[in-house]
Amino acid sequence: MQEALAAMGSIVFDVNLLFLIFATTILGVIIGVLPGLGSTTGAALLLPFTLTMEPVHAITVLTTIYVSATFAGSITAILINTPGTSAAAATTFDGYPLAQRGEAGRALGIAVVASTIGGIFSVIVLCIAAPMLARVAYEFRPPEYFALTVFGLSMLASISAGGAVKNIIGGVFGVWLATIGAERVTGIERYTFGHYELYEGLAFVPVFIGLFAMSELLMQSKRLKDVAEAIGLKAVKLPTKEDYKKIWRTVLRSCGIGTFIGILPAEGATVASMIGYSEARRWSKNKEEFGKGSVEGIAGAEAANNAATGGAMVPTMVLGIPGSGTTAIILVGLMVHGLRPGPYLFTEQVDTVYQIFGAMLVANVMFLFMGLYAAKFFARISLIPTTLLWPIVFALCVIGAYSLNSSLLDIWIVMAFGVLGFFARRHGFAVAPIAVGLILGEMVETNLQNSLKMFDGEWWLIFTQPLAVVFLVLAFLGLCGPYLFQKLTNRG
Repeated sequence: MQEALAAMGSIVFDVNLLFLIFATTILGVIIGVLPGLGSTTGAALLLPFTLTMEPVHAITVLTTIYVSATFAGSITAILINTPGTSAAAATTFDGYPLAQRGEAGRALGIAVVASTIGGIFSVIVLCIAAPMLARVAYEFRPPEYFALTVFGLSMLASISAGGAVKNIIGGVFGVWLATIGAERVTGIERYTFGHYELYEGLAFVPVFIGLFAMSELLMQSKRLKDVAEAIGLKAVKLPTKEDYKKIWRTVLRSCGIGTFIGILPAEGATVASMIGYSEARRWSKNKEEFGKGSVEGIAGAEAANNAATGGAMVPTMVLGIPGSGTTAIILVGLMVHGLRPGPYLFTEQVDTVYQIFGAMLVANVMFLFMGLYAAKFFARISLIPTTLLWPIVFALCVIGAYSLNSSLLDIWIVMAFGVLGFFARRHGFAVAPIAVGLILGEMVETNLQNSLKMFDGEWWLIFTQPLAVVFLVLAFLGLCGPYLFQKLTNRG
């Protein structure tokens, strides 16, 4: 443990890393403030530019974007009733009414303090829970990993708001995409269509840039004529002692809720914020204030959505199971830098892991000051015309994709998946399940093959492994549980 703490503390003496965290925190806040971007799009755009960095610096950039953009969505949610990210949607319920009463500074103060506490709490839990879970994961063999991956795929039903069936379809499509390229055991080519560049399969980076960034660009094209409302804000004020007395129980409760939900595969900050808000209302003595400008409602949503960011890193780093689009991108960043997620990451690369944790902690502290003293400036960034913003995003998409392998095919992949993601989203399909399915598809195939080798082709012996059975039962309940419960309820 002393080594881990020393590794976390070492980042304080790394001036380059501190500057990188500072710059990326500013960028993350800007990304979070701009409606339509968000942490997932921002991480997808920056991923190719992190490939030449040192592993710790690269993952620090992605995680800092994650935590800072998640917080920053609350700025426009409060000021112009437009959440910068989906995780800030619940913040609009009370943040905007409070701003309309001339108390925007108070609302932003509550949001930034609750967000910081939630983020720091979740990083502390991450530091404690991840190594503990890693020790348990040492017992995992191919059958257990196969069952765990199936469980992760089953949780795609709730990863986004597109609906369970559509999310599962997207996940299955992602798994199919993972089969493109040469089969690892026999070397047989699958769906390469004569392109030798696809022999190793689809590269994650151009696919993710297309699915998240390019498709968002196309979705936002229909809002070219929208004009943002000017923002009037004198200063962001710190919450009063009375506010702290009102919200401290709510903040602690939402910290626990957000971290727990973040740890669950396929859940995330958006779900956490909604539950944090509803639980804040449930336990409040002033329920009549909710929806009219309750500081408890703001604190409940913001503490929960930021706590979910640290929690979501637990399954991502320990099990290789991403819980959202952003953590899927972070997982890709880990893999391309040789940081293979799993229990060995916490024994063979302890310093690297805890430096990343330390960087997340520093990022949470940095956006506390930015939120309090620079919110007025950041809020006005949302007034940037989309006709200027999205051509820049398009250029970054193309440059990022081409810089990976200097291949025109990668640019075509970005374009193709951008169009695919656009039509998918127009018809109610979320793109996150496709991305997660692409990542987990290789794990499913590899661990199933290894399991069959263990059992000499007798696949049913997988069900003789207790832990594997537990995950498969959970997968079944995750998919069929709501339907069975509804049937039983209707019969009763």
